[in-house]
Amino acid sequence: MADLAVRHRVRFGGARSGTGPLTWGQRAIWHAIGRTVPNDHYFNLNRIVDLGARTVPVPTALGALAALMGRHEALRTRLDGEDCQAGQSLAASGELDVHVVEGDAGELRERLAGTAFDYRGEWPVRAGLVTTGGEVSAIVLVLCHLATDGHGAEVLARELRLLVRRGDRGLRAPATTPLDLAGEQQSAEGRARGAAALDYWAGQFARIPPTMFAERVAAPRTPRFWTGRIVSGAMSGAVDSLAATYGVSGSTVLLTAAGALAAAAGGHGTTAVMPIAGNRFAAAHRDLVSTLSQDGLFVLDLDRPTFGELLRPGWQAALRGYRAAAYDPVGWDAMLASSAAARGVPVHPYTCFNDMRLVEGHPAPSAVELRARQRDTRVDFPAAQDRVACRYCLHVTAEPGALVVTLTADTAYLPPAAIEAHLRAIEELLVRAAGAAVPTSALAGLL
Repeated sequence: MADLAVRHRVRFGGARSGTGPLTWGQRAIWHAIGRTVPNDHYFNLNRIVDLGARTVPVPTALGALAALMGRHEALRTRLDGEDCQAGQSLAASGELDVHVVEGDAGELRERLAGTAFDYRGEWPVRAGLVTTGGEVSAIVLVLCHLATDGHGAEVLARELRLLVRRGDRGLRAPATTPLDLAGEQQSAEGRARGAAALDYWAGQFARIPPTMFAERVAAPRTPRFWTGRIVSGAMSGAVDSLAATYGVSGSTVLLTAAGALAAAAGGHGTTAVMPIAGNRFAAAHRDLVSTLSQDGLFVLDLDRPTFGELLRPGWQAALRGYRAAAYDPVGWDAMLASSAAARGVPVHPYTCFNDMRLVEGHPAPSAVELRARQRDTRVDFPAAQDRVACRYCLHVTAEPGALVVTLTADTAYLPPAAIEAHLRAIEELLVRAAGAAVPTSALAGLL
C-alpha cells in the first residue's frame, strides 16, 4: 500500500508452523479468484471495528492485533507452490504493517481493500487504526478470502473488540485449524463424504436446464458486468411475513423467489441456483477462521400452483443443497466435465446466491404497511467490472429497516434494464405473496 504511510510494524507469534494442502473451501475460492483476475480484489473482505467513545491508546490496539494474529493460524498462512499444486504455508511468527490515519474509517477501508492481495508474499490481513485526538476510535481489517469467509471475518471483528477491551481473558482457543481441517478432508472418511456430495450434484446436473440464462440478448457493455442494487424496507417486511407464514427461513424465501424468477425469465420449469453454503455444521467449525464456504446446489421444480406453495419444497431443496456443499473442487471439475459429456452440452447454472446476513427476522408488517414502505424503495447501479465468473450473482445484506439486494450480471445476458427488472420483480413478488396468493404462471409477467 504505497499510498499509505506505514506508521507501525507489529510483531506477532503463534504456537507452530507447517505446510499442507489447501482445504476444499480454500481451493474453491482460489479457483474463483483465478477466474476473476485482474479484478480479484472483488473478493476482499473487510470489517470496521468501531470502538465508539471508548477510545484506547495506540499501543493497546497494536497489542490486540498482535494477539489476534497469534490466535488464528489462518492470519499467518500464505499460499505455497504453483497454481496447479498450490498448498498453504503457516508461519510461526512475523511482522504486520499497520497504518494509522486521523479521521475517516470508511476511506481507509476503501484504500486498504482496493487492490488484490499478493497471495504468496503478503499476510492475508491488512490493518489500519483510525485515531481521534491521538487515540484509536476504530480498527479497520481487510482480509484475503483465501484466509477466511464472511463468518470468520465476523469472528475476527468480535474477538478484536474483546482483545482491545480486556485482553484474551475468557477467550477459548480455536477448536481446530485450517491445516487440521485440510488433513481431515484428505482422510478416507473425508474423501467419502466429498464423493457422496458430488454424487448429489451429478444426479441433479443430469436433469436441470443446461444453464438458466442461455441466450445472449444484447451486446455486452464496457465494463461487461454491472451491479444493480435495491434497498427495500418493503422486501424486508415481506420476507419476514412469508417466513413466519410458511415456517421457513427468510433466506429460503429470497432464494426461492430469485430462483423462480430466473427460471421464468428463461422459460424453464425447473430452477437451479448455486447458493453459498457456510459449512459450519460441526461444533469445531462454528468459530473457525478459515474459508469453509462453498457452492451448494438448489434445484426446485416449479410445479406448484402458487409461489407460496413453493416455499416448503424450497426449504427442503435448500437443505439438500447445503448438505452437499463440502467437496473437493478437483472432483467437482471432473463431475462438470462428465455431465457435459453425458448430455452433449455444457451444464452450469451460472446463477449464484449469497445471503450474508447473520441475524434475520422481525415482526411481520401488514400488507398495507408493506405497500407504504415500497414507496421508499431505491434502485441504483453502484459498480461495474470487467470480469465475474457468473451471469447472475445475487447478494443479500441488510441495513436498519431494509434489505439490500445486489445483482451482478453479465450485460450480454441481462442488460441493465433487465437487472433492474429482476430486482424490482423480487420485491414485487414478495410483497404480493405476503398479502395474497401469486400464481406461478404469473412470474414471467413480473419481469
